[in-house]
Amino acid sequence: MTDQHLYAPEGIYAPEGNDASSKAWSGRFSEPVADVVKRYTASVFFDRRMALQDIRGSLAHARMLAKQAIISVPDLTAIERGMAQIQGEIERDEFQWKLDDEDVHLSIEKRLIALVGDAGKRLHTGRSRNDQVATDIRLWLRDSLDVIDTLLRGYQAALLDLAEQHAATPMPGYTHMQVAQPVTFGHHLLAYVEMAQRDRSRLADCRRRMNRLPLGAAALAGTSFPIDREFVARELGFDGVCENSLDAVSDRDFAIEFSAAAALIMMHISRFSEELVLWMSPRIGFIDLADRYCTGSSIMPQKKNPDVPELARGKSGRVYGHLMGLLTLMKGQPLAYNKDNQEDKEPLFDTVDTLADTLRIFADLAPGIRVKPEAMAAALKQGYATATDLADYLVKLGLPFRDAHEAVARAVRAAEVKGCELAELSLEELRAHAPAIGQEVYAVLSVEGSLAARDHIGGTAPKQVRAAIARARQALA
Repeated sequence: MTDQHLYAPEGIYAPEGNDASSKAWSGRFSEPVADVVKRYTASVFFDRRMALQDIRGSLAHARMLAKQAIISVPDLTAIERGMAQIQGEIERDEFQWKLDDEDVHLSIEKRLIALVGDAGKRLHTGRSRNDQVATDIRLWLRDSLDVIDTLLRGYQAALLDLAEQHAATPMPGYTHMQVAQPVTFGHHLLAYVEMAQRDRSRLADCRRRMNRLPLGAAALAGTSFPIDREFVARELGFDGVCENSLDAVSDRDFAIEFSAAAALIMMHISRFSEELVLWMSPRIGFIDLADRYCTGSSIMPQKKNPDVPELARGKSGRVYGHLMGLLTLMKGQPLAYNKDNQEDKEPLFDTVDTLADTLRIFADLAPGIRVKPEAMAAALKQGYATATDLADYLVKLGLPFRDAHEAVARAVRAAEVKGCELAELSLEELRAHAPAIGQEVYAVLSVEGSLAARDHIGGTAPKQVRAAIARARQALA
């Protein structure tokens, strides 16, 4: 493999030699850029993903220039015609991306000039690649945020469907990985719906702060041309403009903020993945996953491995790494724009790709989860899950909570010695620890009684779980 292949992936045309005339700054230098430097500094391999956003931004800029009489109406018409052709070429995968053009911005501008001549050369009036790329990446990320929000909603909807099926299916709730109290599987799934709702809220906040227009800041100080930035902001759907030109071209807070929100989403999915892996293990056996989300072993024919949840756990680390990379990228940069910022795109692009793919998969994985209620019910008999209900019962009879807590602890110890559950102790055995206990205690000690007793918002009573599902569906509507 040659180093040309390392730097020029499929779809990139990388000719030998240097074409100085294609460079925006070629007149300043006495010799062409070295081939290795050209390959090292080029970003067209990856930033071409922003091509359609670059065209949108350029068209809005051109319309503003014409409105302000900075370019002529015929020039605008020619630019619009040329950009329409370029967009078609890109969408049909006919556009020839060249290493010599360095980045998506110069690639499109060079093609525009080839199509419409001097009108294309006038397009860059009043702007710089610094504010151009800052605009493009905000447009691209804004579009991506909208897609991710839709995917999050789909993931939530899938969890809600499964939760509704199992709103009354008892399972152990755990703390410290020890059986704690009965909950329902539907209630358990709703916890992840809540997490996803917070994730959506964070993304909405990120979108709001990001949705300011950098274009017009030019290289760093603004421009001497009579531009109308508010017009461009309206054309592109921004809520306003970035107020400081230095900050406008150098800010990447929005990328870091998104990456932090993405890391939280992946953390939530990783937690769910961990539970799926545990629940599917034969030692627990609460669920089974659809075969399409599992693989076998190359040596052990009996194996059915939960590869998708395992890989999602691993990919959370990938997204965390991108967040740390972006923070490190920005921490030492003086104002204003620096070439370092070229390194913001690949981690951002990969974060979006990883997150979107994961959400798509998990929205489809959830309906394929087959629940095994009998295994969940059996597990509830192993950890004295209704002990807290017995303590609450004694408090309602007038016993102080700490005394009730101690009485139940002694009863649990007696049940352990006998090798039975609390509900299997006789009334006399229970009264040995709390004389006020009556026959009605056995309803309290049942799993069904425990669930039904938690009949409040946020509780695990099946009635409350169904009400929570209805509220969540309304929030998704």
